[in-house]
Amino acid sequence: MGAACDGAVEQLARLLDQGAPMLSPRFCSCVLFLRFQSSFMDFASVDLRSFSPRSQISLSSLVEEPLKKTFQNVHQGYPRETLVRFLKAREWHVTNAHKMLVDCLNWRIQNEIDSILEKPIVPVDLYRSVRESQLIGLSGYSKEGVPVFAFGVGQSTYDKASVHYYVQSHIQINEYRDRIILPMTSKKFTRPITTCIKVLDMTGLKLSALSLLKILTAISAVDDLNYPEKAESYYIVNAPYIFSACWKVVKPLLQERTRKKVHVLHGSGKDELLKIMDHSSIPHFCRREGSSKSSLSGVNDCFSLDHPFHQELYHYIEQQALNQELVKQCSLHVDIPDQDPEDVKIVEAIEAEFHKLGEQNGSANVGNKITVSV
Repeated sequence: MGAACDGAVEQLARLLDQGAPMLSPRFCSCVLFLRFQSSFMDFASVDLRSFSPRSQISLSSLVEEPLKKTFQNVHQGYPRETLVRFLKAREWHVTNAHKMLVDCLNWRIQNEIDSILEKPIVPVDLYRSVRESQLIGLSGYSKEGVPVFAFGVGQSTYDKASVHYYVQSHIQINEYRDRIILPMTSKKFTRPITTCIKVLDMTGLKLSALSLLKILTAISAVDDLNYPEKAESYYIVNAPYIFSACWKVVKPLLQERTRKKVHVLHGSGKDELLKIMDHSSIPHFCRREGSSKSSLSGVNDCFSLDHPFHQELYHYIEQQALNQELVKQCSLHVDIPDQDPEDVKIVEAIEAEFHKLGEQNGSANVGNKITVSV
């Protein structure tokens, strides 16, 4: 990073040092958390490439619970990279990045995010239904060790459980990624790996997807405001016309840094993806056109509960719950942050384009198939 970027990181550290009044009254007793400027300043001058996975700021004498725990769960030993992520998300505007980070920490505490990996979705049949209707999975790793997450955007229906279970499941995958997957791969490659690659399969995307926009917007708001800049790149595959039409409208509304991350690939994108990952890490739907589950075993389908990633994730959460004696059937209600004004514009543009396409195709009732309340 350049001198200007380093300066922004240092300014953000100073704001954290001075920013106790921005914390909600409930957490003002934890203001010592914000007093790590002197330790951080030495850290800020170090070249990131020289860090090992064990490199971290010593906060033990400066931070009190619960903010200590939640910040540690966010940075996982790499506080500098964390500050950089929040700065990028706010176009390097230090004051805005500071507010975003403080809001994120308060949101985590108020919604008990640090214990979300102790709260399994039970019974297992309910969780299987969630997995079958919210298509997400870890397909492998890039050649540089970056986790590759796959999303079945076009075929996710979100119609087999309440919205709270889908939000809970999404956050659990985020937390497992950040607390288990990324630290593990950082250790393996002896360097900080704090982001992932996302491959989005648009197979099956239809005008009726407009009815899911509300729940997708809620999940997106959680990610954008509390897990910013976690994706280093997005690869769009198997894109039908409806996506192409919406992309033309949305693309100009995106920040330049986001536009540069998005790569719309031809067909399944297999050849392009092979440039950055081995064949074994390519999502199952990229090994052929589309993500139909016919003739595909659960072990190879990274969306399936039978896939090793989901088995490991579910059993990890189940074991954590047993350790805490917390296994019970209930959904976790998480407060959904308000969208940024820029994101609202994007959603409105998508809605308008969907309605336009619906009128052109004579689908006056597009989007009325499913109603989801958040």
